[in-house]
Amino acid sequence: MDRHTGNLFILSAPSGAGKSSLYKALLKADDKVRISISHTTRAPRKGEEHGREYYFTEDEDFLDMIAEDAFFEHAQVFDNYYGTSKASIFNMLEQGLDVILEIDWQGARQVRKLYPDAIGVFILPPSLKALEERLHGRGTDSEEVIQRRMSKAVAEMSHYDEYDFVIVNDDFETALTQMQSIFTAMRSKNTVMKQKYGNLINDLLSI
Repeated sequence: MDRHTGNLFILSAPSGAGKSSLYKALLKADDKVRISISHTTRAPRKGEEHGREYYFTEDEDFLDMIAEDAFFEHAQVFDNYYGTSKASIFNMLEQGLDVILEIDWQGARQVRKLYPDAIGVFILPPSLKALEERLHGRGTDSEEVIQRRMSKAVAEMSHYDEYDFVIVNDDFETALTQMQSIFTAMRSKNTVMKQKYGNLINDLLSI
């Protein structure tokens, strides 16, 4: 896989850990960051729009896209499919933009096979009690759905050690500062700097 001047970030967390609030705040603060818009077969939640949060897709169309190898990664979560377009990701990376994939640990494994340079960030809640309170506070899911999410939370969080960075989202501003620091630091990785400033480095070492 060719290297790009932008970094690919994998952002994962159990539902309710606050990853969406964190990346949305990061997008407002950093114009070099983009969020990948995934395809999904789940129904839109209140306030969501096609092409903004997700590309809402029928099951049959999604399966056709899998057959066409159109996805960078795809996974089934609960009763729904989620997938990320290859073309959109590489286009943004080639522009020097950092791209966030908001996916689960299963999708993260698929991404790493195709793109080993992807940087993983896992968001943890401060406690299981806080996680459940946040899920109830959304007001978007039934009690049955919330309990299903809670039952999956421990299994999801057990994969935290497959990621490069871990952030505990207790105080939001602290967690956001940590995330901003990670994104900024990764832009100075040796591999990235070689790609972006290869000519300069060669000139500096030419004497």
